[in-house]
Amino acid sequence: MQTTFKMIDVGAKPITRRLAAASGEIIVGAKAFELIKSRQLPKGDALLLAEIAGIQGAKKAYEMMPLCHPMALDAVKIITELDEVNFAARVFCVASTHAKTGVEMEALAGVNSALLTIWDLTKMVEPNLEIGAVKLLVKFGGKSGTWLNPDGAPDWLLEAVMPKTKSVLAGRKIAVLTMSDRAHIGEYEDKSGKVIIETLEKIGAEIIDYRIIPDESADISAAVSQICEIQKPHLVICTGGTGVAKRDVTPEALMPLFDKTINGVGELLRVDGAKFTPLSWSSRSVAGVIGDVLIVTLPGSPRAVAEGLSALLPDLLPHLIRIINGEKITP
Repeated sequence: MQTTFKMIDVGAKPITRRLAAASGEIIVGAKAFELIKSRQLPKGDALLLAEIAGIQGAKKAYEMMPLCHPMALDAVKIITELDEVNFAARVFCVASTHAKTGVEMEALAGVNSALLTIWDLTKMVEPNLEIGAVKLLVKFGGKSGTWLNPDGAPDWLLEAVMPKTKSVLAGRKIAVLTMSDRAHIGEYEDKSGKVIIETLEKIGAEIIDYRIIPDESADISAAVSQICEIQKPHLVICTGGTGVAKRDVTPEALMPLFDKTINGVGELLRVDGAKFTPLSWSSRSVAGVIGDVLIVTLPGSPRAVAEGLSALLPDLLPHLIRIINGEKITP
């Protein structure tokens, strides 16, 4: 049977910021390790040349892998470190761009090119070399959002590639409300609310309340009013009930409670969501302020929630919370 190969058509996908980081290592033995460390290999400085080769490798990934898209990279950075315990050199590659597809292969190609360059400069001293542990550490951008390797990544790397997202909601108290008749009666699992909780906890937020509420205006109004008055969170995020079905009443329930409306939040969610699907324009997401509490509503699907949060973070939500609470804005 003939196998058909094809390059994936990304023409309809939106251009977003993409980033990927990968790592790998080469075990060189004690003698070669000392020469690499002292930069005295006969052929020259292996680590310096590996950085140059890694950048070149990332740029040429599409030439080495036939189904890889040519990428106009914004930046490539190669970082090397020495492991004195295992006589190894470890290489990290961070690649970024604004494109319709990711840069995982570019990051991995950069790592491999750097490691092979170290091999080339070291082989005359020690032929028994071993390359291994090549893996993707982190990637973000596009519809799938952020992915972290389950085995983790160095803190310094995460801080370098995602400096704003690590603790942007540290110390903030947040309530999460899901508006859904079926989830309320246990007919299906509330995945959207859990996406919100997972996402916000990763960036330092404290979830002080989580409720599933039926699509009843009175129930929604009462729950939000009670949370704002008694628990006084910094932010209430609601998911569900923002569509055009008869039971979608979240905006109608919340708008009369707002002291101020923030029209731009809903506009941003629709414009950003339209990058992924034209159905985003049917969303009636709203946002406003009740006392000192920011209220934001998101659509009811887990994917729409993830996309919405990616549009609001890391900048807008923390900024709005600071302004609403009269906190000093540092430049």
